[in-house]
Amino acid sequence: MSVRNFTAFAFAVLFLASCSKEQVLDAPAASADVPLTKKEINAIVEESIRRTDDVFRWENADVHTLWSAGMRGDSVYALGYQPLGEEKLNERMHLINVQEERWTSVREQLISLIVEETNKAFPGRNYRADDLLAFKTPEELPMLGIKIFSSHILAALRDMPQVRYVEPMGYEMEDEIGFRSDAGCGVSPASSIPTADFVTISPSVKVPWNFNLHNIQQAWTLSTGAGISVALIDTGTSQNQTKLQQNGEFNSGQSSGRTITRLGYYVSSWWPWASPDGPNDQCGHGTQMAGLIAAPRGSGGASVGVAYNCNLRAYRATGDVVVNGSAEKNGVSASIINAANTSSVKILSMSIGDVFWSSQVADAIYYAYGMGKLMFAAAGTSTNFTNWVGVIFPASMAETVAVTGVKEGYPLERCDVCHSGSAVDFIIVMQRRTDSSRTSLTLAMSGNTPSRVGGSSTATAMTAGIAALAWARNPAQTRTQVLNRLKSASSIYPSRNSQFGWGLINAQAAVN
Repeated sequence: MSVRNFTAFAFAVLFLASCSKEQVLDAPAASADVPLTKKEINAIVEESIRRTDDVFRWENADVHTLWSAGMRGDSVYALGYQPLGEEKLNERMHLINVQEERWTSVREQLISLIVEETNKAFPGRNYRADDLLAFKTPEELPMLGIKIFSSHILAALRDMPQVRYVEPMGYEMEDEIGFRSDAGCGVSPASSIPTADFVTISPSVKVPWNFNLHNIQQAWTLSTGAGISVALIDTGTSQNQTKLQQNGEFNSGQSSGRTITRLGYYVSSWWPWASPDGPNDQCGHGTQMAGLIAAPRGSGGASVGVAYNCNLRAYRATGDVVVNGSAEKNGVSASIINAANTSSVKILSMSIGDVFWSSQVADAIYYAYGMGKLMFAAAGTSTNFTNWVGVIFPASMAETVAVTGVKEGYPLERCDVCHSGSAVDFIIVMQRRTDSSRTSLTLAMSGNTPSRVGGSSTATAMTAGIAALAWARNPAQTRTQVLNRLKSASSIYPSRNSQFGWGLINAQAAVN
């Protein structure tokens, strides 16, 4: 993710009030139990991350911690369910029909149980199912989002074989943080760009300096990504950037015959009846990633995308790059499901994530993986004080391809704000070795003057673009075949580095 745009854990979580998060919901007075403070919960999270070198999983927390996180958040829990006798759902997520009676029966029984026990715990409140069901979750997934106020209900649910997981969706760590940042938001055109940081090609576009370190221009002699659709799961795209508009300049110059589809699944309002905000980027990060993947090879001196003839399906799935709120997790999972169900989409690019595992988002990724999608995810970006944390979620999943950014030159060195670790599969150069401010170029929110962007976000979007170039050479190939082409075209292959995976990708070799 870009510079300053991803936190590692408690004392460096990124936040931006203008990228609106959902507010804490009104919960009834709790029992005599006293919830842990956010400082105490954050300490548990940090200790787990240090000890396991992995993202934090709520399944490893005790019930009191689980309940406390809900009380310190919005009280909304993701509840995954299954009929008795089901197993290995991860491998069959895309085959499940949750509308079948045996699935709906379990769902309704769990909802009834929670409503009944909540009313017992808090007499006089007279809760109904509609009061506790937080929002509509993707209908393809065997899960629901529901408010739970009692630790006794959580304990009972955990003991039920019909419950796959129950975890707080809306717990955020920033309340105890002194450090604030923009969570990837706040994009402006670069004030000045050294001529060494780009080359101008026809008709009149800038090729960022780091593209040539991956032989992307050479790959364009064989492929421009035509016919391949990439789904970008991010903060949407700017309505003011004409180069990302179907009726604007998306098809201009040497980019033609392609489509851009702009969708929105993120709901910023905490009102239960609110609709998704729409596709327009209020943050800037998604616009930058869209530019890296698919900005047209047009005119005006703007920067060009890696796969400038691919189709783009851009989702506003989240308010910023840290997927740490209930509405964000719901928006991301809904966007992934929609992309998975779109037959033309072959590649998903996700320059977003968190240090918390989200089982709801994981379910959506299992679903998309079963549908044959190739998914790239950012290894993580944070301050250089916190990037010792390994690969974040969902890049930490086996079903995704984790990417991080490095500085130019050798020996290989991760960028100042990039995460690395054994889960990393590929690396992309996106930062000058002697000047951390000179990162890659991409589209700004409007106009032709490029903006700067770095971190593992940049690396992820560029890798998705390279995969589109490779897949366009043989659209009949499978995800595994394309992934193997990327591996064999990488600098460390057939060896694998413990921090940098298969190494730097040679786009020309991958296309060949």
